Amino acid sequence: MNKVSHTNATTRFTFMSTSFEYQVRRFEPSDAPSMFDAVRASLAELVYWMPWCKQDYALSDAQAWIEYSQKAWSEGIEYPLGVFETRTGAVVGGTGINHINKAYRLGNIGYWVSTSHTGRGVARYAAKQAARIGFGELGLTRLEIVALTHNVASQKVAASLGATRECQSRNRLYFHGKPHDAVVFSLVPEDIASWPEPTHVESVARRNDLPKRCDL
Repeated sequence: MNKVSHTNATTRFTFMSTSFEYQVRRFEPSDAPSMFDAVRASLAELVYWMPWCKQDYALSDAQAWIEYSQKAWSEGIEYPLGVFETRTGAVVGGTGINHINKAYRLGNIGYWVSTSHTGRGVARYAAKQAARIGFGELGLTRLEIVALTHNVASQKVAASLGATRECQSRNRLYFHGKPHDAVVFSLVPEDIASWPEPTHVESVARRNDLPKRCDL
């Protein structure tokens, strides 16, 4: 069952899966070297799909992202999360809620997984934790997953969550310097109510560290 506990450690929002042996939590400054390693080891794939990734990705880029992610959480801009291997603590990907529209209680779920950990259900697990935060803690009422029409892997993750494929939206994403069509999937709170209880997931959080609900 889910459990919330208080600790004296650095405040963080943590999910740990014993079934997948992965953990979803906020990034900390000490994660930068591992983030750098994960990105560098996956450059061939990430450079193509992720606009933030580049061939000369450096440790300073990882440090800057983590610094930004902490600021984004504190200011309620967006809620980036890292995906970590529980046994080693190594970064294996990322997820989170971004493009938040507080007036309409909307948000977007994004995710990426390092090459050596693809095909293991990591993206699905991570996206589920992001959705639970979006609905349960932020009070959002709609979450979107927007995938390029040729990003079949990302679309499969969305479908595996039970997200509704709503449309193919014209010029929805800007990709490699050009507008591209994208497939729009959606989740609403009722969708995750049908998910099995996360009996193999442990939640650990300090209540004052949880994101504020998007109250109008």
